[in-house]
This record gives sequence, C-alpha cells and structure tokens, in this order.
Amino acid sequence: MDSGAPAAGEVSGAVLPAAPSERAASDLALRLRAGSEYVAIPALALAIAAFLFSLFLLAIGKSPIDFVDNIWRGGFGSGFSFQNTLQRSAPLILTALAVAIPARIGLIMIGGEGALVLGGFASAAIATPMVGVVAPWLTLIVMASAGVAVGALWIGLAGFLRYARGVNETISSLLLTYIGVAIMNFFVEGSLRDLSNPNKPSTRPIGEAYMVGKIPGTDVHWGFLAGLILAVGLQILMTRTTFGFAARVTGGNMRAALAQGLPVGKLIVACAMIAGACAGLAGFYEVAAIQGRANASLAAGYGFTGILVSFLARHNPLAIVPVAILFGGLVAAGGLIQRRMGLPDATVLVLQGLIFVVLLTSETLYGRFAIFKTAASKDRT
Repeated sequence: MDSGAPAAGEVSGAVLPAAPSERAASDLALRLRAGSEYVAIPALALAIAAFLFSLFLLAIGKSPIDFVDNIWRGGFGSGFSFQNTLQRSAPLILTALAVAIPARIGLIMIGGEGALVLGGFASAAIATPMVGVVAPWLTLIVMASAGVAVGALWIGLAGFLRYARGVNETISSLLLTYIGVAIMNFFVEGSLRDLSNPNKPSTRPIGEAYMVGKIPGTDVHWGFLAGLILAVGLQILMTRTTFGFAARVTGGNMRAALAQGLPVGKLIVACAMIAGACAGLAGFYEVAAIQGRANASLAAGYGFTGILVSFLARHNPLAIVPVAILFGGLVAAGGLIQRRMGLPDATVLVLQGLIFVVLLTSETLYGRFAIFKTAASKDRT
C-alpha cells in the first residue's frame, strides 16, 4: 500500500472544504454561542436583583423564602391565580411592544403610559353617546379604533418631533405621558364626569352589554390573545419584511440609511405610531374588559412596567410574552403579599426598580466574556 496516498478529506496535501451540512452545523453552533449572551446576561441581572432584594427583605425582618412562596401562590400556584396573571400580563405585552418597536430603529420611547391612558379615555369618551343607541359589536369596533388611533397619534408626535426638530424622543415621550394623563383628568373631572358617582371622578359606565367578554373556558379577556397575535405579527414585520430591514438599517446607522436613500423620517414616525397603537389598544382593553369606564385607575403604571419588560426581553417581541407573564405574576401576587406578609403594595415596585437598575448596569457586560465570543469576533478585538 502506498503510504504517500492522500488521506480522506485531503487532495495533494490540501484539506477539502467542509460539506454544506457541516458548515451549517458550525454556523448554527456559532450563532447559538453568540446569542446565548443575550440570555445569560439578563438572567445574571435577575439573579443579582433577587439577591439584593433578599437583603432588603432581611433588613426589614421579612423572609425571602416566604416572599417567593407568596409570589408563586398568588401568581402561578393555581388555575385561578395563573389566569389572573395572564390577564395582568395583557397590558404589559402591549406596552412592552410600544417600547420594543421604536427600539429596533434606535429610539427609546417611554411614553406608553400616556398612550394607554389617552387610548382608554378616547375609547370610553366615544362610547358614551353610542351606548344604548348603537349595537355593542359596532360600538366595540369604534372604541378599539379610537383607542388605537389616539395612541398612534400621541406617540407618533414624539417620533415626528425627533426627526423633524431633533427633540430627544425619551424626554418628549415622557413629558407627553404627563400631558396625556392631565388631559384625561381635565375631562373626567369636568365635562365628561359621571355625576351619579360622586366618590371617584369617572366617565359614565359603558354597561355590561358593551364589555369585552372572556376567552371561552377561561377568566382571561381577549386582550391577552390580541397581545400574542401582535407579538408574533410584529416579530414577522421587523424580521421578515423590507420595512423591518429598513428599520434595522436605520437603527444601526441613520447616516448610512440616509445615504442609501431610505425614507428615515417616515420609518421613524411609522415605528412610533405602531408603538402608540399597541399602547392605545391596551387602554381600550383596560376600559372595555376591566374598568368599564375611564378614570384615574387607567394610570396604573402598566406603561412604565412595560419599559422594564421590553428591556429584559432585549426588545424581542416574542421574548416579551414570557417576560410579561413573569411580571404579570408579580403584579397579581401583590395583594397576597400585602395580606400575608404585612408589606405594602409598593414592595413589588421596589423589586421592579432593582431589576431595572441592575439590568441597565448589565448592559456594560455585553462583549466582555470570552466564552460568548466567536472566532471572528475574537480576531476583531
């Protein structure tokens, strides 16, 4: 036998290219390795926040184990509690999407609370003259359309100011939130106030016949399903369409997008309006499925919690769903924690605040661990 014959996979001393299947497997392994960083670092942030919150509980004489047990019982431990969690997570999914979509184009919009409040108020206000006159199904369609349109216009205004006048969208969207809440209070405490309810300023109730029902077989309203559908639809929009590709290019380098002739202004306003529409839809469901009227209860902080949900999910619409359910469980368990542990409702807000601070700090960790780096990224560093 000729010992100089080339071995399998070699031709005259040269290594043959890897088979397509081998290259695909290698590429997949590299992508998984690089992508695992976006799971590991948020998980680390959650663990650190949980540790710090445990120290806080111990400092005030409470047991972290009891806290976790009550979170489980109140949010996930039974069919009733889990359905309550899903219902609480519905507005969180929608308001988190209101942060995630502008983030894809490089914008930090935090005005979902204002769009939710105004969207809910618009839904209730437009329904008031229609109740008892127009069919419930048509009234609900008009209410949803009004909430979506008002929310889209409200956040769209922040997007327009960002492109046309260079106004920082984070500041403008936050200030618009307070203006939106003030507008609702002006009308709810004034011309649209229900005089038959002297205890709490509210619009007139829309009535049971005009409320959104529950998903059959559950105690969860249809807003949760709407959030799921929107999360999937917006993921497809932002990853599988030319609009989404153009938005990602713009978010990566706005000057390069302009040089390539992309309609940057329209893209910014469009993403902002999509965000506002999601938050406005959340306001519609809060009125039509929960409250039955518009009042100060619309400003429940869902829009601000949605910011945390979106950041923890890395602005991925699909990842937003499980993260929103997690935080929905925290909200749902608040009452049980208050009754059994003697802690105020603000305890959950303390935990959310810790998570947000640690999460923002953890942003500095990306790209610093060699274990997550591919060979190409190591060569560049």
